[in-house]
Amino acid sequence: MKIGIINGPNLNLLGKREPEVYGNQTFEDYFNTLKERFPAINFSYYQSNIEGELIDKIQEFGFSFDGIILNAGAYTHTSVGIGDAVKAITTPVIEVHISNTFSRESFRHQSYISGNAKGVILGFGLQSYDLAVLSFEQK
Repeated sequence: MKIGIINGPNLNLLGKREPEVYGNQTFEDYFNTLKERFPAINFSYYQSNIEGELIDKIQEFGFSFDGIILNAGAYTHTSVGIGDAVKAITTPVIEVHISNTFSRESFRHQSYISGNAKGVILGFGLQSYDLAVLSFEQK
C-alpha cells in the first residue's frame, strides 16, 4: 500500500511553533515513528508553504497512490484550488488536522477540502495521522 502525506504551510515548524497547540515533536521525528508502526506501508512525505506546490503534489499522488493524508494547514480554510484538486483525483483523501479546528477561531471552522475528502480527522495531535492510516487499512 502506498500512502502519501502532504502537509501545508507552517507544519515544517512543528516542535517549535505553538507547542501548547501542536506539541513538541517535529514532523520528521513523528514520520519515522509512523513508518516503524506501519512497516508494510510505503509512505511518501511532502511539505510546502506554497499553495500551487501542494496542488501539484496532490495531482502527482492522486492517480497512483492508495491514499493521501492531507493537512493543508491554513489553506484548508482559504484554498478553493486545493479543494478542487482533491475533487479532481481518484485517490481517496483523508483531511487531517493536529488541533481541533472547531475549538479555535471561527474562520477555521470552514474547510474547502472536507466535502471532497473520504473523511476528516482532527484534534488528536499527531495521532490524527495514525488514525488516517488505519482508515485506509480498513477497506
